[in-house]
Amino acid sequence: MLKGSCLCGSVRFELAETPGAPSACHCVQCRKQSGHYFASANVSKAAVTTFGAENLTWFQSSAKVRRGFCSRCGSWLFWEPLARDWTSIAMGAFDGSTGLQLQRHIFVAEKGDYYNINDGLPQHEH
Repeated sequence: MLKGSCLCGSVRFELAETPGAPSACHCVQCRKQSGHYFASANVSKAAVTTFGAENLTWFQSSAKVRRGFCSRCGSWLFWEPLARDWTSIAMGAFDGSTGLQLQRHIFVAEKGDYYNINDGLPQHEH
């Protein structure tokens, strides 16, 4: 079972299933919220157990998506489409090894000009 938390430990989570292969999102919203690009992996909402939910704040960043973060330390933990039955978990929030490998880059048309993507993984404009 994969587990993780925010930086201060006020919000913790456990996953009852293994997430899909992670993606790195380079969209403007992810870069602004994370400070760089955002690597995450998808899992069904039903597979996520959250502890410390009173410290989890949701920011609705568009009509279709909300982003979950710790209200105490600010760690960004989740990206969730409202009309789907899955959520994305921040790869950096996991405790220890995940056994997962980055699969692709998305929204590369919006990536920052201060870095290059040279890892050979597929790159998608959107």
